[in-house]
Amino acid sequence: MRQLLLLRHAKSCEGDPQLPDHARKLNARGRQDAAAMRQAMRELGLAPDIVLVSTAARTIETLEKLNPWDETPLIEAMESLYLAPAARMLSILRDTPKTARSVLVIGHNPGLHQLAILLVGPQAVTDKHSAARRLAESYPTAALAEFAIAGPWHRLDVGGGKLLRFLTPRELRGHA
Repeated sequence: MRQLLLLRHAKSCEGDPQLPDHARKLNARGRQDAAAMRQAMRELGLAPDIVLVSTAARTIETLEKLNPWDETPLIEAMESLYLAPAARMLSILRDTPKTARSVLVIGHNPGLHQLAILLVGPQAVTDKHSAARRLAESYPTAALAEFAIAGPWHRLDVGGGKLLRFLTPRELRGHA
């Protein structure tokens, strides 16, 4: 069984119209939420072998807030993940090495949200209170979806992930 973690970048600054989108950094709440997600990941034992991260400043900074790792994963910053649609992310994941047990993707909406819905498949609409239903409704900044992937990476497809949990910063703040 493989593990796929999809993390949307934390909340970023939106104030400076002169700043290109790619260069936007995290705001104070974003830094706080990313640190809270790091703590939750540590408590749950979520430790990827590989991290695929968009090259945008806000995704790189989100990744930095996840440090330190117990065991440092292989980290690959990918320009192709910047604002990538679900189909591109799925293609990237299909190229994951066979030996990878756990992969973390740090990316952007709407593509990341669409990928998560694609992986969940029809499970997303069956139960009003399920994690899949919550995921289908919204994928807020710094939210993390954990999937179990039964087959090899190169066969990952629609409905190919079993959603194990969906964590949002709001939920983590509620437990603090």
